[in-house]
Amino acid sequence: MSHKGQGVGESAKQREIVRASRQEAFLAADVGGTHARVGLVQRAGNGIEVLRYERYACADWPSLTAVLKDFVGRLESHAPIAHCAVASAGYVLGDAVVNENLPWPVSIGDIRTTLGLSGLAVVNDFEAVAYACQFLESHQTTAVIETTAEPAVGPVLVMGPGTGLGSAVLLPGTPHATVLATEAGQISLAPGNERESAILGVLSRGRDYVSYETALSGPGLVNLYNAISTLHGVPSILAQPADVTRAALDGSDPVAVEALDVFCGLLGSFVGDLAMLYGARGGVYLAGGILPQIRDRLLQSSFATRFFNKGVMRAFLQQVPVRLMDHGQLGVIGAAGLYLHGSTAH
Repeated sequence: MSHKGQGVGESAKQREIVRASRQEAFLAADVGGTHARVGLVQRAGNGIEVLRYERYACADWPSLTAVLKDFVGRLESHAPIAHCAVASAGYVLGDAVVNENLPWPVSIGDIRTTLGLSGLAVVNDFEAVAYACQFLESHQTTAVIETTAEPAVGPVLVMGPGTGLGSAVLLPGTPHATVLATEAGQISLAPGNERESAILGVLSRGRDYVSYETALSGPGLVNLYNAISTLHGVPSILAQPADVTRAALDGSDPVAVEALDVFCGLLGSFVGDLAMLYGARGGVYLAGGILPQIRDRLLQSSFATRFFNKGVMRAFLQQVPVRLMDHGQLGVIGAAGLYLHGSTAH
C-alpha cells in the first residue's frame, strides 16, 4: 500500500533556515517494505548528485532511525548532517509514518532527535520515483510498448508492484514539475475474463474487499498462486513471492507459471485503465521490485494485448509508450528533488 505522506509543521522562521541551507549536502532515503535506500546528496545544477549510496535490508534493522544513524556513522570527514528527506510507503499520522507493509513503525520525532536534524521531510515513495523519472534517459529503461508517435508533453504515469502497489503521476510544469500521489492500487480488482472471475471469487473468500494490490504485489502473487491452486484442487506448496517467481520462470511448477501469467495480464489491463484515467500522453513508467526480475516474461506475456483492449480508447493507448525502469536510486533522487524544489520541509 502506498499513501501520500504529510509532514510535521514548523514555524516560518524555521522554514527560512531550512531553505537557506539547501545548498549543503543532506540525507535522502527511499523506504519500502523490503529495502531502505539511503543517499548523501546535494544540488547539482537543476538535478541531484548522489555522493554516497547504500541499500539496507529492512528486516535486518530495528528501525529506520537505526538505518539512518548507521549511514551517517559511515560518512568520513563530513560536515554534520542537518537535513533529511524521506520517501516512504505509508502516511503520516501525528508523529508516525503508518503503513502495514513497513517492517516497523517510523517515528518522525525519533529520527529528528537522534540525528539532530533541523529539517525533515516525508513524502510518498512513488511520488518520489515519479519526480525522478523526468531525469531518466531512454537507454536506462526497457521498452515494453513502443509507439511511432512523436513524444508528447503530458502527464506521465509511474506505477509498479513491490511489497505493495504504488502509483503516482508526474505533471510537467514550470519552473518545476508537480507530482500527484495516488491510491490507485486500492481500486477494486476487475477481472478481464472467466478465469480471472473465478480467481476473484476465491480471493473474495474471507475478504470484505479485493483491491488490485491484493493481486498485483509480492504478497499478491502468492495470493494468485494460492487461488489458482484452489481452483486446480492441488495443495499450495510455495509461500514466498520469490519462490513463486522462481518456479514460474524455470517452469518447475505449472500453478506458479499460470499465476505469473495472470499477474502480467491483470497488470496490463490495470495500467491501461490508469493511462486512460490520467490521460498519460507523456507515457508510462513501470517500476517496483518485481518487474525487473520478470522482464523477459513480461515482454512475452499478454500485458500489451490487455493494455490495448479498451474499446474505443485503443487508438489513444497506441500513442502511449510504456517503459520498464529499475528502481535503483530513483526514490532517493526524487525525495531529494522534492525537498529542494517543493514545499516539503518539516
